[in-house]
Amino acid sequence: MTLIRCISPVNGEVYAEREALTLDAARAAVARAGAAQSGWAALPLAERIARVMKGIEALNGMKPQVVEELAWQMGRPVRYGGEYGGLNERAAYMSSIAEEALAPLVAQSDASFERRIEWLPQGVVFVIAPWNYPYMTALNSIVPSLIAGNAVMLKHASQTLLVGERIAEAMHKGGVPEDVFQNVVLDHATTEALIAARSFGFVAFTGSTGAGAAMERAAAGTFTEMALELGGKDPGYVMEDADLDWAVDTLMDGAMFNAGQSCCGIERIYVHERNYDEFVERAVDWVNQGMVLGNPFDEDTTIGPMANVRFAKLAREQTAEAVAAGARALIERQFFPADDGQGTYHMPQVLTGVDHSMRVMREETFGPVVGIMKVKDDDEALKLMNDSDFGLTASLWTRDPERAYALGSRIETGTVFLNRADYVDPAGCWTGVKDTGRGGSMSVLGYRAVTRPRTIHFRKVKS
Repeated sequence: MTLIRCISPVNGEVYAEREALTLDAARAAVARAGAAQSGWAALPLAERIARVMKGIEALNGMKPQVVEELAWQMGRPVRYGGEYGGLNERAAYMSSIAEEALAPLVAQSDASFERRIEWLPQGVVFVIAPWNYPYMTALNSIVPSLIAGNAVMLKHASQTLLVGERIAEAMHKGGVPEDVFQNVVLDHATTEALIAARSFGFVAFTGSTGAGAAMERAAAGTFTEMALELGGKDPGYVMEDADLDWAVDTLMDGAMFNAGQSCCGIERIYVHERNYDEFVERAVDWVNQGMVLGNPFDEDTTIGPMANVRFAKLAREQTAEAVAAGARALIERQFFPADDGQGTYHMPQVLTGVDHSMRVMREETFGPVVGIMKVKDDDEALKLMNDSDFGLTASLWTRDPERAYALGSRIETGTVFLNRADYVDPAGCWTGVKDTGRGGSMSVLGYRAVTRPRTIHFRKVKS
């Protein structure tokens, strides 16, 4: 028997534990999903949409329970009320475009020929979800997969063990059959064995680059389609004509919100030399005046603990290495008594004097630490932004959209923001390049991922 445990970052105690399925039990779950999928796909599209959205409605009804459980599981302060804003926006948008996205592409339809491309469900979609935004990231794939007629099996991260149970409860209340949507608790070995056995039509994975590589190795030779949303080191570039008030507030929030544990969080900032000193001064004031590190159940807390001790340890190590190499840490510990330098509570930190020889500017930190560098022009900023193994988003700050577009077209990234950061637009494809992964979710292309094309080519015989 393998137990999967969630250790709460709030107090270091076991908050929840569940027994992982054996391989045989997991195979049986896959079989049930496969058997139920065709009946689900046979329902009218409008009916599937209605049931999924009733599931979202049921999930909204669980808000008090969900917000409390999130604080215990991964440390997000209760003052933020969970993830309901983004969750509802994405679900509503994806349901609204479903009919158009899943409509056949008709090349010819007349008395002589019927030629079209149809979009068929992949079958059983396996969603492997992360802990940092455990509802939104899971539902990014769950909603279009179910609406398109797939069965879904969800394996959630051990850190957010209860999230899958809540989503399953809500979807079943909405009318999605229990075998069509299943929350499963699996260990790594069973997960990889199922993928290697070609159990799924599609795998949607969000997590670390190393874990994504393990998914690809497991799928090798199976030809299973996969979407992999992996690591990031997202940059922001503040040009000389930027609105500094807006830039500081948005970029620093993008760096610190959720204790810096965001896929598209800002981890490095490049500032034109004309604005550098003022930007740094304002960034430090923003942290000192607005960040309250503490127990996530305290309404005054704006930043809670990181989700796991090992995550905080990595952020501390990167910071210490940078300081030892000449960087300056501008936030003093005295403002954050909850940080003892050992546990999950990690004070926000702003670093200057950094360069790309330091891990904190090259490797994913995934914590409330941001490095700020001075640049002389767009070319230097571009070189630094592209000097990364990752490419999820890049945030540009200028009053000149044409300049931003010209520069943005040269950045190796999945999304380019202008005067915005740390946001997932459901109308845009959420995707990355390089070690950030492949494939995408959201938008019409999100439906393309969880369906397969079938061509109809009928030459009509005349009597």
